[in-house]
Amino acid sequence: MRQSVSCGLALGLFTLLPLCKAAADDLPVRKAGLWEMKVVRAGSPMPEMTMQHCTDETTDKEMSTAFSPMSKEICSKKDIQKTATGFVSDSVCGIAGLSITSHSEIVGDFNSAYTVRTTAHSDGGPAAMKGDHVTTIEAKWLGACKPDQKPGDIVMPNGLKMNVHDMDKLKAFLPRQGPK
Repeated sequence: MRQSVSCGLALGLFTLLPLCKAAADDLPVRKAGLWEMKVVRAGSPMPEMTMQHCTDETTDKEMSTAFSPMSKEICSKKDIQKTATGFVSDSVCGIAGLSITSHSEIVGDFNSAYTVRTTAHSDGGPAAMKGDHVTTIEAKWLGACKPDQKPGDIVMPNGLKMNVHDMDKLKAFLPRQGPK
């Protein structure tokens, strides 16, 4: 089970990495408050994952800045373009023997709701991550963050709470580079 959750989170992070550099420059900052983010992988035995993320303008910008160096290191291609309905992103990223080529379409607004649909092809890495994947992230603004939350807090489906400012905890979910 832990491996499935780790693979899911790793794939989710890979899905978002190509967007992070672009987010700092091109994507609008999300409205401050509590966002619900439902992640669904089509054809996956893993159930959909719904998490909540408390954010503010500073945290959204910091997330882009924090992931940007990692994105620069592992992505050989990161293109984003504005479209009539939102944005389109194409990327090629790789880490620890895993290569992911992805195409993402982002529609909606960053004040009430948006959807990110990513089609990706993965080579290498754990068997659970290989092949073609379609991941959809449906995000909706719920209102103000809860009194016990601070910007950057993410509450996972199992109740685990982490903060994006603690990047080392998130890095633990990425696949490790094996010995050469």
